[in-house]
Amino acid sequence: MKRLALFAASCIIAIPAYAQNVATVNGKAITQKQLDDFVSLLISQGAPDSPQLREQVKQEMIGRQVAVQAAEKAGIDKQAAVKQEIELARQSILVRALMADHLKKHPVTDADIQAEYDEIKKAQEGRQEYKLRHILVKDEQAAKDIIAAIKSKKTTFEAAAKKDSIDPGSGAKGGDLGWGPSSNYVPEFAQAVEKLKKGQMTDAPVQTQFGWHVIQVEDARPVSLPELKDVKTQIEEMLRQDKLGQFQQELMKSADVK
Repeated sequence: MKRLALFAASCIIAIPAYAQNVATVNGKAITQKQLDDFVSLLISQGAPDSPQLREQVKQEMIGRQVAVQAAEKAGIDKQAAVKQEIELARQSILVRALMADHLKKHPVTDADIQAEYDEIKKAQEGRQEYKLRHILVKDEQAAKDIIAAIKSKKTTFEAAAKKDSIDPGSGAKGGDLGWGPSSNYVPEFAQAVEKLKKGQMTDAPVQTQFGWHVIQVEDARPVSLPELKDVKTQIEEMLRQDKLGQFQQELMKSADVK
């Protein structure tokens, strides 16, 4: 009876430990914690927790374990190329986790985002954006002839652009470049734009690396900045990347690299 009682007690003690395993593959256990950790990772990536998800994860883990054991039995894990790939994967995981840990300890706050937005807004004060048309040709004399024809009203800017411009993007649209700051263009082009007033066209062709331009400023207005709510996500990501860049520089400076 005493031996029977001890046996029964050992079975009771063993049950909780056995219950922690969701499956075994050729004697190797897949624990409940491993499954829960896998599920938690998927939930953090947006997957909804459900019995179906947990069953799918369980089957995935079993399938992986079967394949891993087969690879190890075949000696795949001992191959030099595979060992190198495993090491590179390990390094990537560690680097990614290190960066995530740094951002968790040094998060981008709403105050940081507001301050950056205010700086951008301040930098935009007084800047103009322009609604432009241009005609691009290879020859300076051809550009001069176009200017003369437009000024004498023998043709319109739009018609000349459709007929003569070699810019495939804007030529078919009558030279229309849309709205944008002068900084969108190469320096020679930008400088010419900034000297023109609304409705004006360049008196002389402007040369750039692309050829000779005839430029017209159709309209101009102060640069408008989107509301903070519309660009908050972009600013936050930019600040996150800045923090990571600074962190990486600090790591490099503190490292003994020879």
